[in-house]
Amino acid sequence: MPADYITVEMEASPEFVEKRSRFIGYIKPVTTEQQALDFINSIRSKHWDATHNVYAYVLREQNTCRYSDDNEPQGTAGMPVLDVIRKSGITDVCIVVTRYFGGILLGGGGLVRAYSHSASLAVEAAGLIQMRSCSMCSLQCTYNQYGKLSSLVPENGGTIDNTDFSDIVKLEFHIPVSELARLQKLITDATSGSVTVESETTQYFPHKYTK
Repeated sequence: MPADYITVEMEASPEFVEKRSRFIGYIKPVTTEQQALDFINSIRSKHWDATHNVYAYVLREQNTCRYSDDNEPQGTAGMPVLDVIRKSGITDVCIVVTRYFGGILLGGGGLVRAYSHSASLAVEAAGLIQMRSCSMCSLQCTYNQYGKLSSLVPENGGTIDNTDFSDIVKLEFHIPVSELARLQKLITDATSGSVTVESETTQYFPHKYTK
């Protein structure tokens, strides 16, 4: 069974200034390493004149994890950004922190704090969503059964995607994999076994994330 996971909802780019150095935290949901690299390169092109473009990304794809200090002292930039991603419990995400040096050295500890803060601001601005593995389902019923079944689906965590009215009614819906068995039983009980749920594929859908 595919596992649910948490990622960011949208792109964001909050910034702040620390001792005259300007930090911009770019963040984007990505699903492949190529998407992550394209995002990193786009920020590098946009900020070609920046002192550093530090990045980190974590992907479900082959459990990929990469980071770069981009010529900042080793361990003071990319790793702190990566640590924020890991501690947030998110995946399929890429963060690029752009720094314009302001003339005042921050020191090792100051750099770690600044890059961590920039990454944390980016995660907060992007927002979190839970991607839930859902079964793509369909059922066929009579018009007399339709009213009851069209209520049972959303009442039990499903979302109706399409309804086709012809000689019979066909409902197409998706529901979290973990909720499917319970809904199937409710539908079987409600129709005395005359309606069955067909399920063929699974797909991820976003749900509101709550800790």
